[in-house]
Amino acid sequence: MSYESPIGRLKLESDGAALTALFFEGTSPSSVVNPSSETVKLLPVFEETCRWLDIYFNGGVPDFTPALNLQGSAFRRAVWKILLEIPYGVTTTYGEIAAWLVRGTPGKMPAQAVGGPVGHNPVAIIVPCHRVIGADGSLTGYASGLPRKSWLLHHEGVGDVDAERSVAAGVAAGFHIVYPNNCLPVHSSEMPIMPEASKNKSLH
Repeated sequence: MSYESPIGRLKLESDGAALTALFFEGTSPSSVVNPSSETVKLLPVFEETCRWLDIYFNGGVPDFTPALNLQGSAFRRAVWKILLEIPYGVTTTYGEIAAWLVRGTPGKMPAQAVGGPVGHNPVAIIVPCHRVIGADGSLTGYASGLPRKSWLLHHEGVGDVDAERSVAAGVAAGFHIVYPNNCLPVHSSEMPIMPEASKNKSLH
């Protein structure tokens, strides 16, 4: 199943009960459980995911998360769980995530260790790996392309005065607030911006 977003078509995949992958067309998740296309079209989890995406792309903050089944090692799942805790409009760093993973232990973990799990996140946007940036404020990498990462952060108000509304939420959640550099709206032929009157819609 597909969903037409302002920054490209998203592909949705499921194990029949939960969302296993959400990725932009032309990119590929690292691990996907994909039942036959004849059985996935009317899955409740797809309807729920499309509703989540409608709210998000129309400027709202979804207050629910579709059922997820994230396939990966225990370490990757631990990183993805932390990603789910990053509030809307707030960024954190690879080093901050590494520090969370070893919190309460005497050990240390290099920031680079979490780069793999962040980069191989199978559910884009909903598991918000786009909110992870470099310690120096650089956007660093993004599997779906830096223009999309920049667009998503700008859409959430990061880098704008409006982003201040979510700083308190980020601090309350325990995240160190870092504002990215070069976080600007993207306008290009490769990434069309939908007119205000346009509606996001699912494509069956």
